[in-house]
Amino acid sequence: MHTQMSEVFQPTIVLASTSASRQKLLDGAGIQHSVAPSKVDEEEVKQSMRAAGRTSIELAEALAELKATTISRKQPGKLVLGADQILDCDGKTFDKACNSSRAAEQLRFLRGKSHQLISYAVIVQDSVRVWSAVDKARVTIRSDLSDQFIDNYITRCGPDILSTVGVYKAESLGVQLFSKIEGSHYTILGLPLLSLLGYLRETGILDK
Repeated sequence: MHTQMSEVFQPTIVLASTSASRQKLLDGAGIQHSVAPSKVDEEEVKQSMRAAGRTSIELAEALAELKATTISRKQPGKLVLGADQILDCDGKTFDKACNSSRAAEQLRFLRGKSHQLISYAVIVQDSVRVWSAVDKARVTIRSDLSDQFIDNYITRCGPDILSTVGVYKAESLGVQLFSKIEGSHYTILGLPLLSLLGYLRETGILDK
């Protein structure tokens, strides 16, 4: 039975990422996909673009397209989806925390502040960009967030929080960090999903 299902499986897109949250979003929306993580040096790109004074949106766009293009070269004819998310607070951008101590430090910095999440997605086919979308969400971390709560939260969530720029899991325990959310839940999870669904319907890949 498993062999038969594998034979008929026809992925709609290739996701150039190992992001568990993006995979869950695609699964939940009924978008068949395969996963081929890109191995671009994101840190080098970020340092170069920040030194050149590029905006957070430009940075997210460049990384999303680079990821998709890198995989597209290896998978001719396929629609390859690259995505990136940038957290911007008071003009400062954040990367994924490298360990639990940095995660706690970041949450303490964000406490009581509003910050912007920028989610950019690009689809590349045969090394040509055929679609892109960007969406933004504004999130406020509650001001009464205690150090004890932060420490307990990080312990309970474990290393999963190190996979997101906001070090929070908005789809689970991380929702307790917020006092206000403005924008799409999907954007917070890292993908402008509604725009992507619209493109797939317009091109006949998904039913209208």
